[in-house]
Amino acid sequence: MAEQYIVGVAGVIAFLLGFVFLVRSWGLSKLKKAASMEFPKESCVNKNGNGDGEGEGVGTTEIIIVGAGVAGAALAYSLGKDGRQVRVIERDLNAPNRIAGEGLMPGGYLKLIELGLGDCVDEIDAQQILGYTLYKDGKDAPISFPLEKFQSHVSAKNFHNGRFVQRLRKKAASLHNVSLEQGTVTSLLEENGIIKGVHYKDKSGQMLTASAPLTVVCDGCFSNLRRSLCNPKVDIPSYFVGFLLTNCKLPNEKYGAIILADPSPILFYPISGTEIRCLVDVPSQNLPSVSNGEMAHYLKTLVAPKVLPEAYNSFISAIEKKDNIRIMPNKIMAGAPHLTPGAFLIGDAFNTRHAITGGGMTVALSDVVILRDLLRPLHDLSDASAICKYLESFYTLRKPMSSTINTLANVLHKVFSASSDPAMENMQQTLFGYLKLGGFFSSGVSAMFSGLCPRPLSLAFHFFVMAIYGVGQLLLPFPSPKRLLDGAKLLWVASSVFLPIIHSEGIRQMFFPLTVPAYYRTPPKGKKI
Repeated sequence: MAEQYIVGVAGVIAFLLGFVFLVRSWGLSKLKKAASMEFPKESCVNKNGNGDGEGEGVGTTEIIIVGAGVAGAALAYSLGKDGRQVRVIERDLNAPNRIAGEGLMPGGYLKLIELGLGDCVDEIDAQQILGYTLYKDGKDAPISFPLEKFQSHVSAKNFHNGRFVQRLRKKAASLHNVSLEQGTVTSLLEENGIIKGVHYKDKSGQMLTASAPLTVVCDGCFSNLRRSLCNPKVDIPSYFVGFLLTNCKLPNEKYGAIILADPSPILFYPISGTEIRCLVDVPSQNLPSVSNGEMAHYLKTLVAPKVLPEAYNSFISAIEKKDNIRIMPNKIMAGAPHLTPGAFLIGDAFNTRHAITGGGMTVALSDVVILRDLLRPLHDLSDASAICKYLESFYTLRKPMSSTINTLANVLHKVFSASSDPAMENMQQTLFGYLKLGGFFSSGVSAMFSGLCPRPLSLAFHFFVMAIYGVGQLLLPFPSPKRLLDGAKLLWVASSVFLPIIHSEGIRQMFFPLTVPAYYRTPPKGKKI
């Protein structure tokens, strides 16, 4: 009864905040239209190609793309479909073999469809995921993606990263005006403060130069070019230790699993019809060595007792399998761009978040859609300074999706990780209890990290309601000095986790984008179709 009362109070406040949010959203949509942020959907037909990618010959390169991962290949295809002459330089055109980029959230899948690349998840044994189940202390909280308004094929998609990337590359290479070349870009070609292209080594090791009015760098989280284009402040709070399980089924079909264990969370999700990926989050300061057997011992003694009973035997077998254990750093890097005429930075080279929610590809594909739409009205890219100033709007337009997913990922990792601080434990319990309420509460959170509701105000709203719920739980059955102190500590810890992450994302761009001058940038005069 008391819990229902708390939820009721939170619901009333939620309604009032929701009304304010609705009014603001209406105003925002009106201003967006007035600011001409809706771009024409016609293809940009240039002098050397046509809009549908058909015809003969390839003219002078308009855009160089460094990197043919998810962001690079998707961007190459979308720009090629718009008639651009695109040259892609990728370090290795063989299928990547990674433990990252295996989960595409529903919002990311919708962006993939918007780019005309929806069929790239076909024929790669991609698995349909409808949500995740959260486990803590023997209890579980199913968290379903709110997919009721979408067609049946819309869901999260899990797969082998290499298979997906190769499908994207094949699709891009099918356009006559898009060329894919294997080579390692060593530096940007600069003249008088303007990027004119790149220096790169081809497969034989020969140094070559490629020139174009615009160079888009999207060479991943290990980019060697980002320092020229942004202020990278990289934090690595943890590593994912990953391996594949076979002969294993998770308790809930079409659902992944997240176990809130001590010392850190454990993830399970299918990536094919016969394989389950396990990712164990290990704090950076406690990372055991794989080569001397310390990692296998760590997994068997500290982690294995916490895994699901259905997965235990497969978990042990996977650890004992030779060369099955892989390690990946979880990098966190807020986007802080240098405005550089002639060059642009997107993808994980520009901005990363903790991988615990699997939102990286969704953010990357959203960025590709925004950049494609910004470039569509431009016929001539030769005025690098004017184009650079115009494209500054990208950094504000991307914020709804990127800041929502980034903030949730980084906050959830901190909350999901075990702590000796009672206030942090209370916060984890609060989050678990909030999600276990189901309905509006869990679907609201899942809508945000799945990319279906990219709204920073919704994020702040749920944080506020969750805080009320958590403090109310601590004060039951009646307030006492100790319970009041615990409630105050919970609010303090929650704020100390949430607010610095919000600050790093940019409060003004997240919550007050209409006050950012770059938001209203229009295509340079004389550059429209």
